[in-house]
Amino acid sequence: MEIAEYVETLRREGELLAKAAEEAGPGAPVPTCPEWRVRDLVRHTGAVHRWATAFVEQGLTTPREPDEAPDLDGAELLEWFTEGHRALTATLAAAGPEVECWHFLRAPSPVAFWARRQAHETAVHRLDAEAARGGEPAEVDVEFAVDGIDELLRGFHGRRSSRVRSPEPRLLRVRATDAADAADAIWTVRISEEPPVTVRGADGTGDAAADCELAGPAARLYAALWNRAPFPSVHGDARTAALWRDNAGIR
Repeated sequence: MEIAEYVETLRREGELLAKAAEEAGPGAPVPTCPEWRVRDLVRHTGAVHRWATAFVEQGLTTPREPDEAPDLDGAELLEWFTEGHRALTATLAAAGPEVECWHFLRAPSPVAFWARRQAHETAVHRLDAEAARGGEPAEVDVEFAVDGIDELLRGFHGRRSSRVRSPEPRLLRVRATDAADAADAIWTVRISEEPPVTVRGADGTGDAAADCELAGPAARLYAALWNRAPFPSVHGDARTAALWRDNAGIR
């Protein structure tokens, strides 16, 4: 996906998040994040948006923690969120290829990283807001969901900080069944006592049979791998799926 596509997705997802949060109400519990109410979700996402904006806008080259969200609630909180979301989309849309700033996953450029990361950050938390509201969630585009699965498996869980570990080697396969390029929407995840090693594509499946395969439509897999929904289907050793469910949370 191109930067402009991520920015447009970020715009849409932020607007959907704000709408769902307003409909749910600030005190509604968030089933997908049991420790949160909707106001906590909005404060968190709004703070992350401002955090990301600062790196790109100011060219910050060292990591820093997000600033604490203000003690707002209700309509004032949503207005604060909307202001930060609009500033982030505008900053990313205007940023040129020469921008250098801190980022934490491999990407073609810092701006490409932040556009991708914030689009997915906002999409996942939009799912949280819709879970709090109830009813059917908005659709996640197949290509975007495939991209998000790849960011999670090869990006986040390629880092030393991944807690998906096992003293007994395991092979997990993830397969998006509705992707335009089915052979490219397969991930083979080797789990051991070291950080997981993930290879994308049919060529990475090798001859070894997977201990467990998670398969289904990309959008449902996307939500499930982020622990926002059940796995569409689990084939093989369910303990490997449980290992992911219990340890794959991103902090």
